[in-house]
This record gives sequence, structure tokens and C-alpha cells, in this order.
Amino acid sequence: MLAIRMQRNGRAHTPVYRIVVQESQRHPLSGRVVAEVGSYNPETKKLVLDKEKVEFYLKNGAQPSSRVAFILKKNGVKLPKWFKAAPKKSAKAKHADKLRKNQPKEAPAEEGAPAEEAPAEAPAAE
Repeated sequence: MLAIRMQRNGRAHTPVYRIVVQESQRHPLSGRVVAEVGSYNPETKKLVLDKEKVEFYLKNGAQPSSRVAFILKKNGVKLPKWFKAAPKKSAKAKHADKLRKNQPKEAPAEEGAPAEEAPAEAPAAE
């Protein structure tokens, strides 16, 4: 099965990605590429894409990765009907009941705390 995915190139801290068609069992860095269909530079947001090649491989069953599918959809490439986008992940706290914001509000302690509403002692009249 073929996959359309991003292959990282470039120097340290300066990534540039090639959009390649590759066998899905191979690692993206293996170098065994069926076809290169584009490139993407995340720093400049520059995208070079051969839409005809991409549509050809999509029609023949190549499965795009989630990030590549997002880029293709954004640039007007029609994805096949059989493609299902990955569901959006939602972050949940593991123990939400232990969070400080979910704890019940404590009433101010009556003993040991300085009493603000205590009446002032009047001097004794003798």
C-alpha cells in the first residue's frame, strides 16, 4: 500500500519537508521513494505541489497522512470519498476532581483567624 507523507530534510533547527509517495511499511527516512510530489517549508509557509501527480496517486489508492491531507485540502486538492480524516483529539485531565479549581470553596475558619467583625471593646466607665 502506498502512503503520501512528509519526509524531513534540511539542517538542524531548519526543517524542510518533501511530500513523497512511499510504501507505507517503510520508514520515511529510508530513502526508498516511489515519487516526489511536492515540498513544504514551514518557516516561510511555501508550498510547491504537483496536483496532477497527487490526484493520480490518490485515485490509485495512496493513503495521505493526516498532516498531508490537511495541506492538500487547504490547497484545493479533492480527497477521495473513502478517505476519513482523523478525529480531533481532546485533552482531558486524568484526575479532574483533584484539581484546585474543582475543589469546593472553603468557608473561612472561625477560630484561630483574626476576627474582622468582632466588636471593639469599649473602655469600662468607672
